[in-house]
Amino acid sequence: MTTPLAIEPEKPEKPSAVRPRRRRAAVVLALAAGTAALFVLTVATGSHRVPVAEVVRVLLGGAAKDPRWTVIVEEVRLPRALTATAVGAALAVAGVQMQTLFRNALADPYSLGVSSGASMGVAAVVVGTGGVAGSFTGDLAGLGRVGVVLAASIGAAAVLALVLLLSRWVRSAVTLLVIGVMIGSAATAVVGVLLVYARPERAQQFVMWGLGSFGATTWPDLRVMLPVVGAGLLLAALTAKRLNALLLGEDYARTMGLNVRRSRDLALLGTSVLAGAATAFCGPIAFLGLAVPHLTRVALGTSDHRALIPASMLAGAFLALACALLSQPPGTDSVLPLNAITSLFGAPVVITFLIRSRRGVQGVAS
Repeated sequence: MTTPLAIEPEKPEKPSAVRPRRRRAAVVLALAAGTAALFVLTVATGSHRVPVAEVVRVLLGGAAKDPRWTVIVEEVRLPRALTATAVGAALAVAGVQMQTLFRNALADPYSLGVSSGASMGVAAVVVGTGGVAGSFTGDLAGLGRVGVVLAASIGAAAVLALVLLLSRWVRSAVTLLVIGVMIGSAATAVVGVLLVYARPERAQQFVMWGLGSFGATTWPDLRVMLPVVGAGLLLAALTAKRLNALLLGEDYARTMGLNVRRSRDLALLGTSVLAGAATAFCGPIAFLGLAVPHLTRVALGTSDHRALIPASMLAGAFLALACALLSQPPGTDSVLPLNAITSLFGAPVVITFLIRSRRGVQGVAS
């Protein structure tokens, strides 16, 4: 059992109980400070460098000495930094929920097929032009980026609805995980068929969307994405105690009086909202939701979700900002594929964890 977060003042704490709490507080403070600093650096860095002092001035509501700097910060880089922060936090927390729910070290936000559903929706709009759905997809395609976001949202929501429907007849979380993977595989197959009949330029558009990007969002996008992500994060925070009970397995949670099915549905809903919003606006972002929860557990030294969820939010935001910064080398106009950066970071982390963690190996075996 982990040390309770609330300790009565009359009872002096043992040194062995104080140290873990101080460690967790130090980790959270370090992540918060690092995320804030990296946020400013991400806004300041790009093809045209903006002085950090001017960035801070604009962020605080002032005007930069050069009006061009104000435009660059407010219209181009601030939306990108906010998107990276929100999406990083969303995918990290979704990964925490999935790994706890399925007790599997390789579970991630896309295990249920939400990303594949979003990809199928986008493929139908970008690629599909004929058939029964031709008029519908054509209307969405005419909306440009808004149509792509709507299509991704519809595809993700359709997969979520199917998974939640099937979960009513599935008692085992492991079985549900396998069902989600199969649904994702089926959606990926549909995408493959659509791409076969696509014109090359349309197929290239879909491929570019699949590489992921934090830089395509605008302020109208953020007015939709940020409240949705905020609701998903709040739902995750409110289910922290339920997730703690699920750490020892569903049977143990039932003996504690926990409604396992309701808890599972809440976790699935929260995960799908977070992953669906991130994918709809930024494309499928690889490895953040898989690697960040492992790093955060190691840093905190605990799996208590009351500490793990807020720390994962900060860690996910920090690493997403770092990837956004690396994807656009300073002083150049070139933009590297975001998923290439996240994969180069995430793959070694997961491999190292699986090799060194006995519990991780057992999770994979299960």
